[in-house]
Amino acid sequence: MSETIEKTESKSNKQEGTLSICDIMKENTSEIIKNMESKMPSLFQTYSNLYTEYLHMFDDGFRTCYMAEKEFFDKLNIDQGILRQIKESSESMRKNCIENIDMTAKFFDEYVTMRISAIKSFDNYAHVMMESYAKMFSQFSKTAITPPTIR
Repeated sequence: MSETIEKTESKSNKQEGTLSICDIMKENTSEIIKNMESKMPSLFQTYSNLYTEYLHMFDDGFRTCYMAEKEFFDKLNIDQGILRQIKESSESMRKNCIENIDMTAKFFDEYVTMRISAIKSFDNYAHVMMESYAKMFSQFSKTAITPPTIR
């Protein structure tokens, strides 16, 4: 219902050629938000492309490592026990890294969920306060405009 009143007031203000601070702020804010929303998919895709390039770079680096291993490390005849320890250490670091990535992703998901909840709570609060303010102002206007009756 308040949207209908808002649209009606906005249309009547525009027809009369009067400016409304609410219209000005709403239009400008809406334009900024829509612009930001339109950039988000591109921004995320750009970062995804960046990390994909990093991953390919590391993957190519390890291909080079295989060639170096065949040319250099195989000739060193490194003890298999040492290589097993290196493997165990590497797997432990991999496991910790993946757990940290998963925890960070979960943290950001929860953080965004909490922020959205806070925004919705504030929005609900603002609507309740504006409705209360409108009712109070309406009552004030009625008492201020209506002259007292003389007896």
